[in-house]
Amino acid sequence: MNRRNFVAGLTGASLGAAALAKEAPTTDADTLSKARAIGTKSRAVKVYYTKEFDLSGLPSYQPQQKVSGTIRQWGNNYIQDSPLVKVWEAEFQKFHPDVRFADNLSSSAVAFPGLIAGVADLAPMGRQALWDELKGFEREGASGGSEGSSTIDVVEIVMATGSFDVRGWTFALGVFVHADNPLAQLSFEQLDGVFGAERSGGWDGLTWRPEHARGADRNVRTWGQLGLKGEWADKPINVYGYNLKYHFTDEIDKKVLRGSGKWNEGLRMYSNTAGQKADGSLTGAGELMMRDLSKDRYGIAYTGMPFKTPQTKALALADRSGGPAVPLTLDTVQARRYPLLRDVYYYLKRDKGQGIDAKSREFLRYLLSREGQAAVQRDGKYLPLTAEAAAAQLAKLA
Repeated sequence: MNRRNFVAGLTGASLGAAALAKEAPTTDADTLSKARAIGTKSRAVKVYYTKEFDLSGLPSYQPQQKVSGTIRQWGNNYIQDSPLVKVWEAEFQKFHPDVRFADNLSSSAVAFPGLIAGVADLAPMGRQALWDELKGFEREGASGGSEGSSTIDVVEIVMATGSFDVRGWTFALGVFVHADNPLAQLSFEQLDGVFGAERSGGWDGLTWRPEHARGADRNVRTWGQLGLKGEWADKPINVYGYNLKYHFTDEIDKKVLRGSGKWNEGLRMYSNTAGQKADGSLTGAGELMMRDLSKDRYGIAYTGMPFKTPQTKALALADRSGGPAVPLTLDTVQARRYPLLRDVYYYLKRDKGQGIDAKSREFLRYLLSREGQAAVQRDGKYLPLTAEAAAAQLAKLA
């Protein structure tokens, strides 16, 4: 059964919301999948952002050459759950009527397998590629090279900024504390101390960097180490986060923990559950951790704005010590000033020293154009790129 029929079938009696809602809370994988689909379906058709950002600095799409043939896409289901990918394809075909699309957009998890196996030309993903995915690509490319050297490159294109607060649509990550906490901001170095642990190095892509090492003396385990006084000074910091199989952890690991994978030994980890809501939809791990944080004056958590409660607050963040601390808002995420925003990607491969396939290049140029980003804006979930960010990605296609 394809994804569209599967989601439509969830309205049937056998898998209805009422039946799911009667179940006890569970983390059973099949039940979670059904509950997730209910919430995704309701969000997919909603326009969350009606603010029109200035796209005048982006280039209008002008074809560099006429292309034809089939573009095969494997990956991110969210661009198909909403109408976005169909809008892109229809508008692109006005310029290139002889192009067809063959889409297998079931999950970001299938993106790299499709690319590596040679059955996909483009691999859209709602997150950045993982270490294992990049390693698989490297090994596949090395199979035809001399003495194990890779003959192909992976090209990473940021095609949109993730959302500010839409579940599923790559929402920005925030760092949250209890509303009673007097702290207002943190730097990435301080976050590393709170969420991380001593380490002997960390990964930079596929390269291990011993220079990313740090000692246990830089661990931050009490609020006094962050400058809080009085009753807060000797109180332990209770750390909340996602379980280490979820991809949110990869984002924090790369940006804050320097690719080490070394987490605070007291980290309390959360996972999604189902069976707790009247409509049968998923109870996110972020919801659960924020419920607990709401009752814990000495806690800290990383998750997204969809799960903020009146008893919690988001901290402004600085990506370097002494740098400006930026609050988490719709505008700071879209302007790409907030340091824990998340990106939405397209991946493709090309032979070393060779150009990108013409039809894939033209389609990506369209996505990065004013017209392509205007479609992102109208869809109202992901956020359009700034002119500077789009220019940086277009340079990769030259």
